Amino acid sequence: MLLCKKIKIEVNQQDAEALEFMQAKCRGLYNWWVLRLKSGERWNVNRAKKTLQESKQYDPELRAVYGKLLHEVYYRLDGAMQGFFRRAQAGEKPGFPRFKPRHQFFTLCYPAMYLNILQGNRIVLPTGGGQQWGPKRYENIVAHLTEDPPDHFHEVAVSRDARGNYYCSFVYDDAEQHEEEAHKTSKRRKKRQLRPLRNDGIVALDLGIKTLATGYTDRRRFYHIGGFKGYRYYNKQLDKIRSKRDKCKKKSRRYIYLSRVYKRVSEKKRRKQRDCLHKASHLIAGTLAERAVVIGDLSQRQMVIKQREGETRKERRKRQIRNRLVYNDWGLYGFVQMLTYKCLRFGKALYIISERDTTKTCHVCKHKKDMPLWIRTYRCKNCGLVMDRDENSAVNIYQRFLARPGPHTP
Repeated sequence: MLLCKKIKIEVNQQDAEALEFMQAKCRGLYNWWVLRLKSGERWNVNRAKKTLQESKQYDPELRAVYGKLLHEVYYRLDGAMQGFFRRAQAGEKPGFPRFKPRHQFFTLCYPAMYLNILQGNRIVLPTGGGQQWGPKRYENIVAHLTEDPPDHFHEVAVSRDARGNYYCSFVYDDAEQHEEEAHKTSKRRKKRQLRPLRNDGIVALDLGIKTLATGYTDRRRFYHIGGFKGYRYYNKQLDKIRSKRDKCKKKSRRYIYLSRVYKRVSEKKRRKQRDCLHKASHLIAGTLAERAVVIGDLSQRQMVIKQREGETRKERRKRQIRNRLVYNDWGLYGFVQMLTYKCLRFGKALYIISERDTTKTCHVCKHKKDMPLWIRTYRCKNCGLVMDRDENSAVNIYQRFLARPGPHTP
């Protein structure tokens, strides 16, 4: 399985200028093609790559960018266009490729065969120019890695965070890495013994807002997995900083300072949230002794409160807080993506089924009733069932998974 290891790198001022220059040129080439596509030009990746020489003649500074990085721009745009065509064909919201803003660092992807790792954990990132183009504008970048890189990596992606620190993300194969470590070390490493997995173990998860996930297993056991709880503190801090910044004159010294503080606090909030999602997905995929994981196909658009006519100030504030929680603070889409590849890594099957009316339906007598979000306890008037609404939904997802039609056998 392919994994990624992110390592911070230390570069001098000249190398940082080279990275910023190359990413700016790659971003400009990407945005130029997005503009052409929006004007009605048909997309073909092979024809687009043939126009690279014409682009270099129009903008000679592109010759100072490493050629593989320019080629990667076309592949990234091709992936975005293929996703656009796929969503449009499926009847979903297409989502045309967007322009890359200036404040966003355009990731530079280097193939492994063109990189050199020197002694002292130093990596050499090549730049463009030289030979027939005359002297190079920037010499090859020599960056110091703060950690040991993995062996037999496939590619390296250079990125930058909000504080201006640069990182190298190494993509490598987990199986090859374990084989290499076995040859290097003669002593056996003590590994934590995992609980044996059952062939028929199933855990059904209901995703929500109050808790990140509520699970139900075939052994009639419930799991309550909480999400990121620090969003209220960070949102309060960000609102204060934004309020102070709005009172300043744009481009003033204090305005720029508050913008940097806002980016730093936002980055810290994102890291805390990502760490929480990683721990929750690892708990489900690696610790729970179930063979299959079933989750409901939850749509964030259905959870958003739409603006109503004549709403009061309290209702408007409630709508804004909930919508902010759904889109920015909970990260359900990122949680599902983490759970997908971690289940693949730990050898578990992941199933995504429809969860329509699972909250409204009683799992005992199948009686339906309206369940607004402010009602957290399900009380069935038909059979007298009283239980948490998320637990009832998890049981319904589990029963619906068992009742689904099996695979076709000729």
